[in-house]
Amino acid sequence: MKMKKYAFLILSVLLFCAACSDDENDVYKTYLVTVQLAYPSGSELSAVEGVPVKLTGSTGTTYDATTDANGKAAFTVPAGIYEASASEKRASNGYSFILNGVKSGITVTETWTGDSVVEVALTESKSGQVIIKELYVGGCQKDDGSGNYQYDKYVILYNNSEQAATLGNFCLGMVNPYNANSTINDYKDGVLSYANDNYIPAGCGIWYLPRNLTIEAGKQVVIALNGAINHTLTYSNSVNLSTADYCTYDIEDFSQTNYYPTPSESIPTANYFTAYKYGQGTAWVLSNQSPAFFIFSTHDVTPEVFASNTDYHYTADKEGNAVYRCTKVPTDWILDAVEVFSQAQLAKSQKRLTPAIDAGYTVLTNAQGYTSYRNVDKQATEAVEENSGKLVYSYNYGTDGSTDPSGIDAEASLKNGARIIYQDTNNSTNDFHQRKQASLRD
Repeated sequence: MKMKKYAFLILSVLLFCAACSDDENDVYKTYLVTVQLAYPSGSELSAVEGVPVKLTGSTGTTYDATTDANGKAAFTVPAGIYEASASEKRASNGYSFILNGVKSGITVTETWTGDSVVEVALTESKSGQVIIKELYVGGCQKDDGSGNYQYDKYVILYNNSEQAATLGNFCLGMVNPYNANSTINDYKDGVLSYANDNYIPAGCGIWYLPRNLTIEAGKQVVIALNGAINHTLTYSNSVNLSTADYCTYDIEDFSQTNYYPTPSESIPTANYFTAYKYGQGTAWVLSNQSPAFFIFSTHDVTPEVFASNTDYHYTADKEGNAVYRCTKVPTDWILDAVEVFSQAQLAKSQKRLTPAIDAGYTVLTNAQGYTSYRNVDKQATEAVEENSGKLVYSYNYGTDGSTDPSGIDAEASLKNGARIIYQDTNNSTNDFHQRKQASLRD
């Protein structure tokens, strides 16, 4: 009797295990789900390998995969209801792009076939990757009190993104007329004649770098716009530009040595910006009171070919007068810009940059060593986890009622190892303030 009972128990266990095995096969049957990322129509970005894609089940279970070169990501999952999502950050031609996409209600059942493809449409947001962090043009007082010194201009460019920036055919431009309070021939009935024409006029000529410009994430480069030398040896209130990373120097086109003395030997000749002059003059005279300055890339066209193309040239009601000759820089080539108004000429000043490029202006009192410095994006900067304990507050470099509303001392924080994110709203009124001291003097 015992033997029969044991045999019956063993048979029951075997039958139960077999039944469980069949149930598990049904429960854990898997299906191939292919997700295709669809990039926005007209975007300069397209599918690349390695973009992370996530499938999230209704129970909270997640599955991760990355795309192939065609933008497809493959998952092997059990039956269920899923949401596919993807997020990508990419840099291109001086801009930072964020692409996001979500597709919900993906129902995987026994009728699902491996041939089924789920398309996730991506939406794109674009922001400047390389920005103008600081523009110093106003000069300083001479030591003997005899006047001011204004041949020490510089600009600092900053990579405000999380990706390294590599810019080809990179150029510097300024708008003619050079002073905001001068007569602006482009105004017709109170409106800029090119307001809706998708270009900005670059006066006199442009400067361009004959090789790529690379700036790592969160890093900066200093470009000496005049005199890549140590100006403090003669004028103690000035700045030392002998250690600049780059400089503008092309003595064939712009020969005035007070603007362009021989650069410091510490600056490689490969880091000299070259000029292309289509106007007149022996110097690229960036205003020391109220410039409209911008940076741009000519993309697939070399700067020389672009600047020499007379189809882009015009003289704003001064036909035949080379002094007023400009070239039309397409607005979608412009990476960043800042418009400055003179404090002394504020009532007479008029905008030269269109709202799509810069909707405001920052105010400068020149000849005092002041500089136009970009405000910190307080919320974004404080959100950086690595900044804990590194940010310095109680900013006190503002002057004449102008200051950084964030209260963060960017230069002190940078020296403390912080990662600063600057404000960039394409409005100089919001984005810049007057700093009482050039940052190179800190």
